Amino acid sequence: MNIIEWKKEKIKGVLSTFDRMIIKGYSFQLCSEKLMGYFLSHNNILLKDFGEYAEKVTKSLCEHIENIAKVNDRPYQFLYGNDNDKVELARKILEEKPVDEGLICILSNIEVCSTMNVIKNGKTKKLELKWGPRKCKYYYLYYLDKDFGFMHIKIQSWFPFMVQIYINGHEWLKQRLMEENITFEMYNNSFSYIEDIPRAQEIADKLVDSKISDKFDAMIKDINNFLPTIEETFSHSYFWCLAECEYSTDIIHDSRESIDEYFKSLVENAFYTFKCDDVMSFFGRKLKDTGFQFKGEITSDLRKRNQGFRLKHKMKSNQIKIYDKGYSIRIETTINDPHEFKVLKDVEKIVDHKKIVTEKKWLPMGKSIANLYRYAEVCKAINTRYINALPIPTEKELAIKKLENISNKKEVNNRVYTGFNLFDKDTIRLFNILADAGLLINGFTNKILRSRYFKDEEDCNSKRIRNKTTRLIDKLRKHGIIKKVGSASTYYVTENGRRLINYFMLYQNKKIPEYLSSIN
Repeated sequence: MNIIEWKKEKIKGVLSTFDRMIIKGYSFQLCSEKLMGYFLSHNNILLKDFGEYAEKVTKSLCEHIENIAKVNDRPYQFLYGNDNDKVELARKILEEKPVDEGLICILSNIEVCSTMNVIKNGKTKKLELKWGPRKCKYYYLYYLDKDFGFMHIKIQSWFPFMVQIYINGHEWLKQRLMEENITFEMYNNSFSYIEDIPRAQEIADKLVDSKISDKFDAMIKDINNFLPTIEETFSHSYFWCLAECEYSTDIIHDSRESIDEYFKSLVENAFYTFKCDDVMSFFGRKLKDTGFQFKGEITSDLRKRNQGFRLKHKMKSNQIKIYDKGYSIRIETTINDPHEFKVLKDVEKIVDHKKIVTEKKWLPMGKSIANLYRYAEVCKAINTRYINALPIPTEKELAIKKLENISNKKEVNNRVYTGFNLFDKDTIRLFNILADAGLLINGFTNKILRSRYFKDEEDCNSKRIRNKTTRLIDKLRKHGIIKKVGSASTYYVTENGRRLINYFMLYQNKKIPEYLSSIN
């Protein structure tokens, strides 16, 4: 049982979709010193004239973008400093000067950028191209788009004219719901009510098939008047990459009170129950018993915010978090580094030194927007694993009673099985092993359990240790903590066992330290 099944009377539905997405557009040829040299040569620009040429192109681009605001009769504003909340300012302009569709405003400021510069090589005494930092003007174009709703495009006004596009999956879905006349209510970028949630989910799933890169190509052609020159030289414009991607699963409740009555206990239990191995399992990573050596940092952070509580787990630069938002509990996965995950790709290889064949192969996932469908698959799986692993808050008296039951001996088929001493270090170690979310998802065998439980033994594969593990597994089964699936030698923690272990972990990590703190 997970929290959706547990609170089904109070839950109106579940909606999974993309949330915040940052897409970056690169003209990779202009980011390469060699290809930039080709670009200048193709257009008959000498290195000594690059500075003057670049300034001329930048001036033309700035005039073109600022003229877009004039043609559309929308505000243009230059901002001094970088501490301005541009999104809030754009929303304020939209409120004061409404528009049904199209450009809202254009804002600009000076920021540090990465660009190509011409420098003099001290050794060769010659000019050469060098990638490095400098300051230039950036433009922020805010739109109320018919496809993406409230969004913005950020463009660098100096070579190589990098682009950053911000869109939101909830805004995209909002536009689609309005098109189909499906009634809904929103609160702070979340849906508090949707008339037809199953249909909304069907629509949300179509975002990966909408070829949004074509839309971006069309929009940037109107903004960057230097793009035809780039396309004429390289026969290509921008490569679109997912710099950051958030995918959320909202558990929509019937009221705010329904969330408040248990959410604080839910996140506290999760914080004290989940370990590093659990976090790895949520992200689908292999565990220690497979021989995989993980190099990176895993952290969990619980905070109280003005809106409520938020629990965040990070594995390197990727993260999953749970927080309350209006009428919803949101589980949200953020992918900053997609290389931690795999995507199935066609790979060509040469057979018999002459024949080229194509085969499917799982490779590290890249940031190409073509992988958007895989981002959705990975994130949805992570959110689902997290929801299924969340420790359901239980009544204290009931949990204590169940812990007392497994501490007592049990007789099955005229055979007596001893109880578990909950204060014994071996029992604590055993329950910590069973609390691993990887075992919850994938199950475990006699070999896996003894390699962890008896890891300090000289030979954990000896007949004596194998027999001891078999007896321990039998004891766990008779107490209803684990079960065997079919004829396979694989065991899983039962639903009842998971509840017991969750409360035991909470008792061990929170209750006892609280008690000790109160008497000191």
